Amino acid sequence: MRNRLLGILIALMACVLAALGVPLAYLIAASEQSKVVVDRIDDAARFAQDLPTQGRPNTAAVKGDPQPGPGDTGRLYALTSEADRYHELYGARIGVFQRDGSAIAVAPAGWRPPTAGPGEQAYHEALAGRRSHNPPQVWPWTPDRTLTVALPVVRDGDVVAVVLTESPTGGLRSRVLHRWMVLAGGEALAMIVAILLAMRLTGWVLRPVRTLDRATHDIATGRLGARVAPSGGPPELRRLARSFNDMADHVVLAIDQQRAFVADASHQLRNPLAALLLRVELIGLDLPEGHEEELVAVREEGARLARVLDDLLGLATAEGSRPEPEPVDLVGLVRARVDAWRPLAGQRGVDLHWEGPPLAHAWADPIGFGSALDAVLDNALKFTPVGGAVRVGLRIGKDEVTATVTDAGPGLTEEELARVGDRFWRSSRHQNIDGSGLGLSIARTLLLAGGGGLGFAPAEPHGLTVRLAVPRRRPRR
Repeated sequence: MRNRLLGILIALMACVLAALGVPLAYLIAASEQSKVVVDRIDDAARFAQDLPTQGRPNTAAVKGDPQPGPGDTGRLYALTSEADRYHELYGARIGVFQRDGSAIAVAPAGWRPPTAGPGEQAYHEALAGRRSHNPPQVWPWTPDRTLTVALPVVRDGDVVAVVLTESPTGGLRSRVLHRWMVLAGGEALAMIVAILLAMRLTGWVLRPVRTLDRATHDIATGRLGARVAPSGGPPELRRLARSFNDMADHVVLAIDQQRAFVADASHQLRNPLAALLLRVELIGLDLPEGHEEELVAVREEGARLARVLDDLLGLATAEGSRPEPEPVDLVGLVRARVDAWRPLAGQRGVDLHWEGPPLAHAWADPIGFGSALDAVLDNALKFTPVGGAVRVGLRIGKDEVTATVTDAGPGLTEEELARVGDRFWRSSRHQNIDGSGLGLSIARTLLLAGGGGLGFAPAEPHGLTVRLAVPRRRPRR
């Protein structure tokens, strides 16, 4: 989410900078070219001013006469010399042409008006009495372009000559490119600042969301005491954090009340059940012969109901517990439970085999983990046939230590694997095996309360593997 939000902000900022930078770059190029055009028009105007008055000596100029009079010879020479110096100084071609195209003064020698392109257009516009005012834009990537400016020379309302300049654009393109680089540098700096601000803004907005996400994950995984500190972030998210804490308090209260009810009901039902079984025993003493089978069935059902009540009480106690994980030597803990179950395994004709590393430290509630391992071992021994083996192992992973219990029973199908561990769930193929269907549920609850987990997988060639995982590092609270 952070990357997507940051990407959106950066994309918007890039669009804004592009929307500002592209027109500004165009204005820079147009401004630089306009300066050159104005300079060339000024230069052309100066040459037009120095053009000798057309006419005969000692008489007034005749309108439309294309040839200068003999008295203008000195001024023509000065104009030609000025054009040569202008060309040498600025590198621009310049020429003063009469209406028929003949040159009055031109530098370099032999240069003639362009016969194609923007130069020709500017020349003909000047002959029509219009000066160049908007030549095509020169860009840094058009090195073959020249800038042509034409100015008409008007005498008595008629165009008698044209001053034409054709300037190289190397300097103009260099100045435009330099200013563009300065503009690009400024935009890059603005983009860096914008990215830093976007990162801080994103972090400020998403910090409460991350805290809320962690608290939600903790509650979903059984750590019901997780809450959100309503500090920082937008007011709406702080209000959401407070509402989340209120909701979590109500959920925890409802769950505690439900657990308390289950525990109280289980405890209160045990005494009437015990009294009922005692009365059954007393009634059985007075029953005539031939009813032993019914009496045994009633005893078995009573015992089964007592076990269910005990497991319900154990489940309620496990769900209501708030264990504090501590560093434990899991090898010693697992081996102690294996040794405790080995006599029962021997009575049932099952080999209880242990294999694992010499040392494995993890964070777990020793009592809760031991109770969960007892439930799993009890389940494995019940389903392993006589002569079979239950293998107990320990594996150290990157983030957790996993104890595995593999039995040699009939195993479970894929559909059954998806449901194993649910409360009161038992496979229809195993209804004749003693149990309430709460043992693995209690084991899972105990492990989740300590930051661990319970998993199931099929064993080869047959059987079930149960994995009891606990973290290697202190669980986050």
